[in-house]
Formats: sequence, C-alpha cells, structure tokens
Amino acid sequence: MRDPGLPSLEQLRVFIAVIDHGGFAHAARALHRTQSVISYTIANLEEQLNVVLLDRSKRKPVLTEAGKALLADARAVSFKVDSMRSRAKALSSGLEAEVSLAVEVVFPTCTLVQILHAFQREFPTVALRLRMEALGAIAELVLNGECHVGISGWMPNLPDTIERQHLGHVTMVPVASPLHPLGQLKGKISSAELREHTQLVVTDRSQLTKGQDFGVVALRDWRLGDLGAKHALLRSGIGWGNLPEHLVQDELASGQLVRLDVAEGGAHQFPLFVIHRGDREPGPAGKWLMRQFLAAQPSDAPITDSDWRPGPAPT
Repeated sequence: MRDPGLPSLEQLRVFIAVIDHGGFAHAARALHRTQSVISYTIANLEEQLNVVLLDRSKRKPVLTEAGKALLADARAVSFKVDSMRSRAKALSSGLEAEVSLAVEVVFPTCTLVQILHAFQREFPTVALRLRMEALGAIAELVLNGECHVGISGWMPNLPDTIERQHLGHVTMVPVASPLHPLGQLKGKISSAELREHTQLVVTDRSQLTKGQDFGVVALRDWRLGDLGAKHALLRSGIGWGNLPEHLVQDELASGQLVRLDVAEGGAHQFPLFVIHRGDREPGPAGKWLMRQFLAAQPSDAPITDSDWRPGPAPT
C-alpha cells in the first residue's frame, strides 16, 4: 500500500465544510463553489490520503470511521493556520506577540482572573506569560526584562528606569488559628508577646532586596515560598502572620482563623503599583493590560499622592 500524500489546506477546509454544513450541496453554497467542485475536491482528498472519508450510500454523506478520526486532525490544522494568519496580521500592525506579567501574590485573585479573561478576549493572538511572585521579585523581573509589566508593592531605592503608578492597596491583617496561643489571648497583644511566637513570612526570592526584612518582628520566623503554604500553616495553628483581608474574610467569620488584636502595627494597607521600564515602553496589549489594572482598583479606595505613605511589607 502506498504512503498517504500531502493534502492541501483547501481540501481540508472543503472536507470540514461538507460535515459542518450537512452535505455537498450546502457546502457548495457556503463556499460559493459548484457542487461538482466540492465532490471532486473530496474525491481527490480521499485519493491523497488513501482512505474513504465519507459514506455516500445514503442521501446525506456520513463520516466513515477513518473520516471521524481524520476530521479532528483537519480541524486542528485549519485552526492553526487561521491562528497563524491572525497573529501575522496583528504583528504587522504593531501588536506584540507576547506580554509577560508579574503579579504580587497578595493581589486579589478574583480581580486578576477577570482581567486575564478580558485580555484573552481582547487579544486572542497575543500570548500572555504570568508570574506570581512576592516583594522585590516583581521589580527584579521587570528590571531584568523578563516581564514587561509588574503589579508590585512599594519597594525602596528602585532605580529611575522603573516607572510606577499607584494602583490601590490591599489590607493586611495579623491572624492565627484559634488553637494557637495568640489566638486564645483576650485584649491587646503586645509586641513583646508577638516576638515570643513563630512568625510565618513569605520569603523574598529576589537579589534586589536580599538580606532585608520587611515587617518581621518575631525572634523566630519561618520563610515560606508562597502565600498558599503560609495560609495553610496559619490555619493549622503552627504560627502567626499577616494575610490579605480579602483572602481570610470567610475564615474570620467562621472562626477558622482569629484576627489578632495587636497593640502596635496591626492591620495595615499594603500599597500596590503598576510598574514597567521607562526605557522599554509596553506595546498596545501591554498598555491595555496596565489600564485594566489601574481601573480595577483592588481596594475600596485608591491611594493618592497626598495620602500615600510607605507601609510595611505583606509579611
């Protein structure tokens, strides 16, 4: 038996049209061809592939088993070619092929999901690469060019190449399990009392702020790689720490976590910024993404130039 030949894109699209439109005549009308051309194209495709794709014994052509298997491949090839053409058109008009985004882990997930869905609808040809990081890692990714846009907390001593716009804030609250000794205390909790218990801290994995501590008050602390691990350990009663208020609202209401009544340095607003390199302006898709974050306002009120002051990091 000879090897299958190489079908053309036109043959594959005619094959798909016959199935999608329910027959040769309907496909001919949809493609503005004669029915004889459609029939001839399908016959040639079957000859090329060395298989029978359609059972013509009935009034309406029906897929054979081979036809069913190869229809999925035909659709995949057609889709890939359409995507390639669409991307080429976008690139020729100046649209980026890819946008890379780094987001601070405390940013509200629901808001992030809404923005990402909207981005996919608005720019279906632009690939989006997402990184979730903490503290200095966001600025570092933008500085070294790995990410075009960052959603970052306030960082000291950023170089002038980084441009930032106030986005809003996330309220951080100190919490512990009701089983933890701090969770069972009544009244104000002093800093001396806090220092005696293990504090859970999301570590900064960047070189930008290596060796610096933000908001760490305890004599003993555990450094964790992500916010989810910190959240889980806090629920287990193994330590205390700060978490975004939006993340723990339900658990505070149900009593799974307790908000600590800290005498000094309790709940605080952690400011957020949209950042990018000033010498590497994002393209149309990147700028659109920045505008969506600025419009989203993850907190109940934006931080303005007049009322913003650097606050503790979200440890």
